[in-house]
Amino acid sequence: MVLSDGALGLALALHGRGMPEILAFGADVGDVASVVARSNRVNGMDVPPPSATLLPTVGMGAFQWSAIAGHRDGRDFVIEFSNWRVEGSGADATLRAQDEETKLEIAICLSILAGALASRVTLTNRGIGVFTLDRCMAGSMIFPEGGAELTHFAGSWGREFQTRSEPLNARLWLNESRRGRTSHDRSPSLLLSSREGSLAVHLGWSGNHVLSVDTLDDGRRLVHAGELFESGEVRLDPGDAYESPVAYFALHSAALRARLKREMTWPGSAAKPRPVTLNTWEGNYFDHKLPALMAQADAAAALGIERFVLDDGWFGKRDDDLRALGDWQVDPRKYPTGLKPLADHVHGLGMEFGLWFEPEMISPDSDLYRAHPDWAMHVPGRDRPLSRHQLVLDLTRKEVSDHVFACMDKVLRETPVDCIKWDMNRDLAPSTNAEGRALTSKQTRAFYALVDHIRAAHPHLEIESCASGGGRADYGALRRTHRFWTSDCTDAFERLEIQRGAREFLPPEIMGAHISASPNHQTHRRLSLDFRALVALAYHLGVEMDPRTLEPAEAEKLKGWIALHKRLRPLLHGEGAFQLEPHDGRYIWGATNQDTIAAIVAQGPQMVGEQPAPFRLPRDLVSPGHWRIVTCAPAAPDFIRHTEEQRMLLSGETIVSGATLAVAGLNLPMLRPESGLVLEFQRVNGG
Repeated sequence: MVLSDGALGLALALHGRGMPEILAFGADVGDVASVVARSNRVNGMDVPPPSATLLPTVGMGAFQWSAIAGHRDGRDFVIEFSNWRVEGSGADATLRAQDEETKLEIAICLSILAGALASRVTLTNRGIGVFTLDRCMAGSMIFPEGGAELTHFAGSWGREFQTRSEPLNARLWLNESRRGRTSHDRSPSLLLSSREGSLAVHLGWSGNHVLSVDTLDDGRRLVHAGELFESGEVRLDPGDAYESPVAYFALHSAALRARLKREMTWPGSAAKPRPVTLNTWEGNYFDHKLPALMAQADAAAALGIERFVLDDGWFGKRDDDLRALGDWQVDPRKYPTGLKPLADHVHGLGMEFGLWFEPEMISPDSDLYRAHPDWAMHVPGRDRPLSRHQLVLDLTRKEVSDHVFACMDKVLRETPVDCIKWDMNRDLAPSTNAEGRALTSKQTRAFYALVDHIRAAHPHLEIESCASGGGRADYGALRRTHRFWTSDCTDAFERLEIQRGAREFLPPEIMGAHISASPNHQTHRRLSLDFRALVALAYHLGVEMDPRTLEPAEAEKLKGWIALHKRLRPLLHGEGAFQLEPHDGRYIWGATNQDTIAAIVAQGPQMVGEQPAPFRLPRDLVSPGHWRIVTCAPAAPDFIRHTEEQRMLLSGETIVSGATLAVAGLNLPMLRPESGLVLEFQRVNGG
């Protein structure tokens, strides 16, 4: 059988017994329908089973890493499905089979859209007694033999999405996360590349996860992505089913981004231009004074800001991060008549009003905890370890989830709120219910259900996904939300690497990037306003400071950068977004269409070379014809040195061909460290 959407195809062989064999995966799989049988005596088996299969199981001569494993009280661990049936055709199909011995049924749902394959598995227990599921990957995909490079994304709080590459050797490579959220340190994303091609993988799941790359007996690799279970976490009673998250596979990460954009759902059915945002956190922290906040809104509107988000500190007795999480009632000390006067003031200035919540958490010093200490996750008989001075609510309990929804719903009905910032500031440790059983899988689904409930009750609402920054940035969360906070670190120098890694899998328009104060609140680094602005310019732009603290000249400069962002926003957030590999501390990204190119060039650290490499764009990004630079920002870039020819190029006096841009490249001037420029090219009429 062959699945294809014209841009990507998958060819499978369905045998009488065993898992479907992957015959081909690529842009053109043609009419591949079978392969020549392998030699016998492989692994000592007289009749060797295929090794390149979807979701290999254990026990019948396939000795690779098993994608599906489990048992019924120590028995029925040997799993072999048969009698495969196919429902659907074209780009979408569901494969169904059963194992008559273990009494398990499987459904593998496959769909190709925008050049990316999505895979989801449902496993049902039709037998007598509980079946304990130890592992059930969401999908598997083949990658060719030979020399290859593996790229994954590591990091920590404030240093998310750090790109790490290594040779892919003949072994089993595993990346496991047990933090109960997507995590800062082990993103569920993977890139493989070789002379034979490339493969991009992402698991759309906001809980524990595992990525596996297994070398097969013929040198090829089988890549798996799925949920990671704790001991005894998934137990299927007779008739129960486990439904996996969705695993995504594509030949390049751009196809994954394109599919995500097709799958995201927006209020009003379509995304509007991403509003420039003022977030109040670094400008105020817990110091909420209504007159000051209204004055900040006035200053924000004067800068051209379009959304005002009130961050932490508006509820309960939340004067610091030691207390009041869970007490989702407006603090009458700070807001005697509620939040509506502030929201009305913001709306009167033509801006949207947003509000911060952390619905999944509870402070031990809170009215809610004093009333319901049992609502917090804990292991009976053990201590309750704090993180960020807080515990985690067990949302799998209906009374808990209903209470949280009721509190949020009341605030959202009493106050005209356009968007909410949904935060999650700690890992799930321990993640257990009152009986001491592992709970992460159900808790993740309970989070999804709560978000879905809020969106159904308030369909106009946009939601930002935040988890101490980029700790929950995956397709599972982003199918329900509309923006994610890329990192709590707003230092533009650090953001160069953070944003480079994140945008491999995420469209720039949903990545929150804010212009913050100098010195930076996290690193104390001092950076120019121009550098801070251009690093944030291509993303979902925001401001993270009290705008009243700006000197008049700074305010005017920031106003100019915001205006430039708005003018270039349709281009920067369109289909032609790109980024180039950094070289010698120089980062280049931007967007193109038929008539315009916007390129942002940022020099992070001091160069080692005496000259920067020529600026080249991939040929498929440059339309034929001739081009001229029509704007350069800032007006006086911080060059170390430049020639008269370079001055003429930047001032628009020089016209270059598309071939020059793509092949020879442009010799741009040397920039000083921690500086940059934004170049806008226009295609010359008739060129």
